[in-house]
Amino acid sequence: MNVFRIKLSTNTDRYTWTWLLGLTAFVMISWTRADSGDAGKVARLMEQPTDIDDQMARMESPPKFIRGKRIYQKQCASCHGENGEGVAEEYDEPLYGNRSLKSLTRRIVRTMPEDDPDLCVDEDAVAVSAYVFHSFYSAEARHNMGMAPRIELARLTVPQYQNSVADLLGYLTPSMELKGSKDPSLKASGSGEAGLNAVYFQSKGMNKANKQKLERIDTHIEFDFKEGSPHADIEPDQFAIIWEGALHAEATGHYEFRVSTQNGARLYLNNDPGQARGKLRDDSSVPGQQALIDGWVSSGEMRAMEARLFLLGGRHYPIRLEYFKYLEKTGSIKLEWKPPHGIWQVLNGEVLKTKRPPRTFVVETIFPADDRSLGYERGSSVSWSWFEAVTQAAVKTSSEIVERLPLLAGYKAGDENRASKLKEFLPNLAQLAYRRPLTGDEDLLFRDELLAKAESPEIAVRRGVMLALTSPSFLYAPWNASDSNPDPYHLASRLALFLWDSMPDQELMDAAAKNQLNSREQVLVQVQRMLDQPASKRKMRCFFEHWLEIEERDLQKDSELYPDFDEKLIVDLRRSLNLFIEEVVWSDQSDYRQLLLDDHLILNPFLREYYISQEVSEKGKEPEGNKPMTGFQRVRFPKEQRSGILTHPYLLSAFAYHNNTSPIHRGVFLTRNVVGRALNPPPVAVAFKDSDFPEDITMREKVTQLTSDTACMACHSVINPLGFALENFDAVGRWRTHEKARPVNTLSDYFTEDGERIEVERARDIAEFAAGNEAAHTAFVSQIFQYYVKHPPAAFGPNALQSLRLQFTEEGFSIQKLVMEMAVLAVTFDLETGTQL
Repeated sequence: MNVFRIKLSTNTDRYTWTWLLGLTAFVMISWTRADSGDAGKVARLMEQPTDIDDQMARMESPPKFIRGKRIYQKQCASCHGENGEGVAEEYDEPLYGNRSLKSLTRRIVRTMPEDDPDLCVDEDAVAVSAYVFHSFYSAEARHNMGMAPRIELARLTVPQYQNSVADLLGYLTPSMELKGSKDPSLKASGSGEAGLNAVYFQSKGMNKANKQKLERIDTHIEFDFKEGSPHADIEPDQFAIIWEGALHAEATGHYEFRVSTQNGARLYLNNDPGQARGKLRDDSSVPGQQALIDGWVSSGEMRAMEARLFLLGGRHYPIRLEYFKYLEKTGSIKLEWKPPHGIWQVLNGEVLKTKRPPRTFVVETIFPADDRSLGYERGSSVSWSWFEAVTQAAVKTSSEIVERLPLLAGYKAGDENRASKLKEFLPNLAQLAYRRPLTGDEDLLFRDELLAKAESPEIAVRRGVMLALTSPSFLYAPWNASDSNPDPYHLASRLALFLWDSMPDQELMDAAAKNQLNSREQVLVQVQRMLDQPASKRKMRCFFEHWLEIEERDLQKDSELYPDFDEKLIVDLRRSLNLFIEEVVWSDQSDYRQLLLDDHLILNPFLREYYISQEVSEKGKEPEGNKPMTGFQRVRFPKEQRSGILTHPYLLSAFAYHNNTSPIHRGVFLTRNVVGRALNPPPVAVAFKDSDFPEDITMREKVTQLTSDTACMACHSVINPLGFALENFDAVGRWRTHEKARPVNTLSDYFTEDGERIEVERARDIAEFAAGNEAAHTAFVSQIFQYYVKHPPAAFGPNALQSLRLQFTEEGFSIQKLVMEMAVLAVTFDLETGTQL
């Protein structure tokens, strides 16, 4: 695609860049606006002669199709529009969907028209549903009309940009284990034993690390030496310790760190390894290696020193803590952190590893939020604030590279081959950023012209980084409808973005160079390899946070009603939920149905006591010290009490009020995210006020009264039965059998989309229904596809979604195999011809 191969000379000034960026914005905005005229396009298409014979061939008879059209125009078009496009202030949602013809017919029989459902039944309903389905409702109908969703030019989302920049510099950084290696698997694996390498020294005056006495692995750093020493061979008056290794950050966000000591300490986090640090003298801080927390000058008084740092999730970062005691009466040291959504706790072997990775560069520039109007993040919107953020991030990245240039380019001060190293470094950087080989002109620019025209090599490198990171070749995702027959590098770029939200590693680029991505089998080889990497697990975890709406909920409860439901318990619950999901997804079966049906939770002793006995022991309430309670284990429950994620206490608490349950919130979540049924916005938003109801009635009775209006029941006839089925769980997810001294009533009649009536009394009834229901499977497949690809499945063919659902079913509902099939489809699909390569 030519727009991705713009040649920019070294004389390009900031005004030219502004013009180019503005032009890009104009193109994207113009294309987006073009889509807004699609409804009019449908109308124009329908006014013209269309291939109706094809559509009628699928009907029992042409008269029935014509009959259905007349009924639709008379009874339906006033609300839904002539071609299902919707009518403002009536029913503005387009009449498009994924129901089968049978399901759509039953829906019309039961509910349409809304003001008089008995008006359209029997043969009339069959005729009108057939007309609607084959004219504009189904994916195939929209495809035939030219109305199928299409792939839009999209920039990288914020996480994709952050990960791509981090991995770009990571691939340029020599590995510590194999000098000069560019193998990224050595950089991000977080391998090694649990804990940090610890080296203990006997100090002598200013030489803090005068004589090594002990080397071991410490799983956490919380030591109170009092007036003694850490080891019998070490004199207590003066000694030093160095801890070093890796820290795993699970989530993206701001992390807080705290070092508590009355002695001297320095904490280094996410720094390149320093050169020989001598004897840990007071002036031995390595230039360019700024400590995150510097309390090297001791006072003898206990201090708690804190600092904050933004980290990308799913990665390991180098960590080093230096400590010394010199003639103070007592000695102690404690290292704590507070991760996003967490609490202060001592760092421990769950997140610490002995193998030290290289530094990961993290872009901290604040970007405008990605568009989420379709229910998932996508890079469809552009603005000047986004362009400003891109420019600022490129400037910061160029500064990072220049500061680390000797390490990244592989030379030392005074090396005679410095110039030749830089001539290789810049084109290598650009090729990694563009995710493809450079053209001849691009190679000339980055290899020769930049260095020849710059006042210094450092200025040339800054310009080269700015050119690469503000280029469309770096900023835009590799899916575009005009890309016919994409080359192997395009496929590699798609695959890395799909699985990792980042750029290809060296092995994937090598496969592209050897034309080893030209078949389904070859792509699957890479998918299987990449799926086992930490980046794939990071993206899978983020999907489940999105699907289960974990990031959007406040779990705080009334402290008088639930005094033991505190921040620590919430953190443990979130860990419990993540462990359960990981156990299911990354098992050999990877069975989606297990997520819904398993009768166990993964609990630590604290949670186990809280959710089994409903009484928190003193030990559970106040764990010794401030160490996190580890030891999460499977705990099985009676099947009527627990059913997978539906009854996990974290989600039950998240979809509840601060002082009571919420059948509505729970029911809406189950309807949309688990059962897979669409819900219209309420005609009038009615807030739930507990004070409006008598004190002696149950929550079920309150909700029944609140939603009894006919307009409300259009949706609440679906929502309420699902929510009521979870009323055996209180606002913090504990099992109960009584409310207001009365037995809890959870039994309801639930009508499926096909009009079938089923009894729902327990969460397991809902789970079993969803586990065997096509609509629920389709909804799950659609959600995960959209999250991974950032485009709807219908853009990859009218039958793409149903084909993926069928494969999902045939493969035993394996989530891993579903992701693999989605990867093959998204990577090898020719967006111009609508076929797979």
